Amino acid sequence: MNHTFTRQELAAYACAALVLCHSAVGSNATEGESKPKPATTPASGPLFDGKSLTGWKITPFGGTGDVSVKNGAIDLEMGHMTGVTWTNSFPTKNYEVTLEAQRNNGTDFFCGLTFPVLDSHVTFIVGGWGGALVGISSINGQDASENETTKFHRFEKNRWYKIRVRVAPPKIEAWIDDENFVDLDSTGKKLALRPGDTELCKPFGIATWSTGAAVKNIQLKLLPSDGVPAKPAAAK
Repeated sequence: MNHTFTRQELAAYACAALVLCHSAVGSNATEGESKPKPATTPASGPLFDGKSLTGWKITPFGGTGDVSVKNGAIDLEMGHMTGVTWTNSFPTKNYEVTLEAQRNNGTDFFCGLTFPVLDSHVTFIVGGWGGALVGISSINGQDASENETTKFHRFEKNRWYKIRVRVAPPKIEAWIDDENFVDLDSTGKKLALRPGDTELCKPFGIATWSTGAAVKNIQLKLLPSDGVPAKPAAAK
């Protein structure tokens, strides 16, 4: 027997069909959407390709000098403060960073290397406060010029210096041309950035102050959980 649908029944079926249609479209849209991927820690290797600023941004300080890539290096022209900041995630412990830097002109720091230490950040100053100061800013509220890491070294213009920083909490170590300048046990110490523009360098950045400089060969090495680099195998 054929059933004749009433107007109310037809309306009910139409509503049900519409609900099913919207559910299907919503499900498909969700499946097709590209969800943002969580930030991942970079693997050991180069952070700068020598050709472009891929992975970096020009740090938005006030009165910056021009930033460009020249001859396989990041060229930081003199400004009030000039620098570049890493745009991806960065490890907070058990890692080592190496790079080469040179001062081209000016008399202040040509490498202010800002890096994370667990949930804090500090800056390794190379050639600051008149051109010779080396140290970590800041420890217990004291800048690189006034804490236990303060040292002085003569730097020549237009000469490349190899800089290395190792973070294996509570230890922070730093070398220039294989000479150890920082050997800090941070246990019980308050680590923080010098208030001001250096906050823009997080999580990892390189800056200069009233000085023209260049940096190249920026490398990251992830260390074992104990923070001790593996020794090379003995030759057979």
